[in-house]
Amino acid sequence: MFEETGFEPRLAMKSDISTSAAPLKGLGAALRSSEPARLVPAASPSVHLLEEAADLLVVHLDFRAALETCERACQSLADDSLAEEPAGTYLEVKCSLCIVGIQALAEMDRWREVLSWVLQYYQVPEKLPPKVLELCILLYSKMQEPGAVLNVVCSWLQDPDNQRLPEYGALCELHLQRVLLPLGHFLEAEKLVVGSAAFGEEQRLKVLQTIHTARQQQKQEHSSSQEVQKLNQEGSFSHKFLSLLMLLRRLWDCALSYFLSLSFKKSLLATLILCLLVVRFDPASPSSLPFLYQLAQLFHRIRKAMFARLYQLPLHD
Repeated sequence: MFEETGFEPRLAMKSDISTSAAPLKGLGAALRSSEPARLVPAASPSVHLLEEAADLLVVHLDFRAALETCERACQSLADDSLAEEPAGTYLEVKCSLCIVGIQALAEMDRWREVLSWVLQYYQVPEKLPPKVLELCILLYSKMQEPGAVLNVVCSWLQDPDNQRLPEYGALCELHLQRVLLPLGHFLEAEKLVVGSAAFGEEQRLKVLQTIHTARQQQKQEHSSSQEVQKLNQEGSFSHKFLSLLMLLRRLWDCALSYFLSLSFKKSLLATLILCLLVVRFDPASPSSLPFLYQLAQLFHRIRKAMFARLYQLPLHD
């Protein structure tokens, strides 16, 4: 599922293969945690269920059964004999069960349920183990939804107890690279780098330079996007204007064709009648003869201009 990063995840699926990775066929590669799980002897029912879930996940590729086994183990873990063992052992078994459950959900393409599924066993984000939080960041980042873990990771990083953990610095850097920068939260990223003691001076300067580069790149992409949008708008306006001109030309051609299809004599007669009605002159009157002569000359010129192109012979090379 996840590509390799500086904070390598490694999952101990069983006590005898605690440092091996589990290759799967689902959404990519295997989900692996950062630390091996040191399990107690196999007398505990929860350990038995954990080993069974690991076998179902890795060997049998039965992801649904692996998830159900993890859920049964988590429900019975509080009443298990591990409750009398040191707290570290109890927490490691619980963490390993959650890791197997995360991987099973991811393989079934139910990765959106991962965060809520994990939080039902830890109640608050601050109590999530570092390896579980790491897998959640990598998973949601890989699926291009880093915003889903933004609030959870911020709450975890702000907890004073978590800031003393050795994994704190690696999770800060992972949060910057996989969550804050992809979301464009550059101000929050700068505050985290400046206000955190997890970064050395040299590393802090390097990370700040990375944030500055990412901000400049986003500005360039935004500017390019605006230019493309402006060109598209101009192109759309030009296209509409051209379409309007073509429509007007078609209307003009239709009107001209209709006018040319009419008999010229009928047009002349209609125009003469219209003039008689509007001007109301007497055609028999001698004073009307010059006007009729000029009108006939006008129609003659119009006819000659309109029909001249119809009688032109086509030219050939």
